[in-house]
Formats: sequence, structure tokens, C-alpha cells
Amino acid sequence: MYTAGIIVATLLLAVYTVLILQYRKWWLRLSPFRSEPAIPPTIFFSIIIPARNEAANIGDCLSAVLKQQYPTHLYEVIVINDHSTDHTAAIVNSLQAQHSNLKLINLEEHLQGKQLNAYKKKAIEMAIAASNGQWIVTTDADCKVSGEWLSLFNNYIQQYEPVFIAAPVMFTNNGSFLAVFQLLDFLSLQGITAAAVSAGFHTMCNGANLAYRKDAFYEVGQFRGIDQLASGDDMLLMHKIKQKYPERLGYLFSENAIVFTAPMPDWKSFFNQRIRWASKAGKYQDKGIFRTLALVYALNASLMLLLPAGLLLQGWRGLLNWLLLVLAKTLVELSFMLPVSRFYKHTPALYWFVLMQPFHIAYTVVAGWLGKFGSYQWKGRSVQ
Repeated sequence: MYTAGIIVATLLLAVYTVLILQYRKWWLRLSPFRSEPAIPPTIFFSIIIPARNEAANIGDCLSAVLKQQYPTHLYEVIVINDHSTDHTAAIVNSLQAQHSNLKLINLEEHLQGKQLNAYKKKAIEMAIAASNGQWIVTTDADCKVSGEWLSLFNNYIQQYEPVFIAAPVMFTNNGSFLAVFQLLDFLSLQGITAAAVSAGFHTMCNGANLAYRKDAFYEVGQFRGIDQLASGDDMLLMHKIKQKYPERLGYLFSENAIVFTAPMPDWKSFFNQRIRWASKAGKYQDKGIFRTLALVYALNASLMLLLPAGLLLQGWRGLLNWLLLVLAKTLVELSFMLPVSRFYKHTPALYWFVLMQPFHIAYTVVAGWLGKFGSYQWKGRSVQ
């Protein structure tokens, strides 16, 4: 039985190695996006920011968004206050006196007590219905953007004529074990996103840095069909748009387009975030993503089970076998993570990568399982 487990884990690792090396090949093929100075700013953007109890962050977020090196008359900012019980709305109201292109929508006034499972999707739909832009850009209330953010989107759109654009997101790093752990995990996700989307392989993205044509959003029925799920306002929507426009998705590969956000402050909120992300796995219509997630989960689950089995049945020899498999996995992942970390300027964090590998294996299995069969807390709400 133990020997069979070793064989299964080895075979899974072999397939995983091929996949990671393919991602690495696609990543190394990426060229940074270059703006053409001759392209004028002409596109009107509606920036949509859902916010729930973000009084600590919304001021800094809006300060960055409203300092764009882009004509003020060509963008608006719509904040959707999702039943906040703090001073989020008051902060936005105070900034409206200085910025005529800043709007506030209070979701509570429109729902009139109606209970939902997907408040964020409803908030985005309402904001889009009230928007004036040709293009919708989404970010989160705890994020910070560069001054070139909209200019890059404008330039990219006019050069390539996409209908949907994914763009990079990255965590900040305060140096704690938890922050570095999240940073390394997110680096791999963002690297895979850039590589796979640019290659046309996956529909992956992050709602903290997205842009899509408003008419395309309506053409695919908005969030209809995925509106019962709390998560998925980004990747599931991206897949719907890809079904309609299979060759019109792009990735804005530029350091100046990176949106930065803070990691979760504690383990409980970290696990709730990752369980929320994992909860949409069974809803993916993109079979490439589903197969990839299944492979990653199966490999990590096999390694997690092999450790106690090996120690029990083989003693130190079982531990050595497990360490060799984990070392092989780590080296393969490092071959991909190294060039990705250079782009995001987080190469020093890779020194922690080997140490954190056992924690990452366990977290992947637990979060994946709870995402499928458990519930989680998010923004003060319990979600099934």
C-alpha cells in the first residue's frame, strides 16, 4: 500500500513538473507592455470599488485612484458601500466635495433588507448600471494603484482592441512569517495567471485589477448563472466573456500596472480568504483550470498522506522518501518562481520558500477541502 502511494505521488509529481515547466516557458516568453506616447487618451473609464467596512483603507485607495495621470473628464469613480457599519460612507462623502467625478452608491438603500449570497456581484451590477464609461475597471477598497494605471489601460486597449484585460496584483510585505507565506503563495498564482492568460490557456484573473467593455458585460448576461456564488466576480465572468470573444482577452504585463494590497493580518482571515477563493473551484467551466486545480490538490494531498504513512511503516526511510519528493517539487517550483519574483521585485522572499513548503502543502489540502465542503466568514458574514 505504501509503495503504491509512492508510485502515485511520483506520477502526479511528474505531470505537475511538466505543467510548471510549461508555465515557465510561457512566462519567459512574455514581453513587458510598452506604451505608445502618440496614442491619445480617449477612452472613458468607470472605476468600480465595492467597499464593506473599509474606513481604514478607502481614503488611501481613493487618493491613489483620483491622482491618475489621465484627464479627469475621461474617468469616474463609483464606490458601492455594501452595508458598512463604520465610517466608510462618510469618508467617501467628504472626498466628493473635492472630486466631482467621485460617486457613492449605498447598496442597502436598493436591496431594502433583501438577503443575498453574492453581495459583491450585486454591488458591481448596480454600479455598472449607473456608470457612464465605455470600459469598466474594478479594484478593491484596500488597494493602491499607480498614477499611470488608466493611461496604461487606455494605451493597451487602443493597441490590441481586447474586450477583457487581466492585470497584475501583488501583496505588500511587512516581513512577518504570515505575510511572507501569503506573498509566496500569491506570487505563484500571479505568475500562472500572467503566463496562462497570455498563452490563451486559462481564464484567470483577480478582481483587484480588471478591465472589461461594458457592452460585453451585458452581452454575456452580467453575472447571470454565477450570481448564487459569493466569489467569482472575476474569473467566472472572464470565462463567460471568453466564450463570447475567445480571441479578445489580454494581459497587461507592466510593472506600472501592478495594483498593491496588504496581506491578511492573521491566520483566521487568511484561511477564510483562501477558502472563499477555493469555493468557486467546482463552478469553473474552464476545464483547463479545473484539471490544474485537481492535479495540484491531488499532489499535495498525496504528499500530506505519505508523511505519516511513511513514518509509521518505514520510519526514517519513509521520511527520507517524503523529503526527496518534496525537494523535487520545491526545485521545480523555484524554477518558475525565480523569474516571477524578479518581475515583482520580491526575489529575497524566495529564501523562505523551502522552509514554508510543508506549511503550503497542508494549507492547500485543508483550504481546498473546506472550500468544497465547508463554510467561511467574510466581511462579517457567514457564507455557505
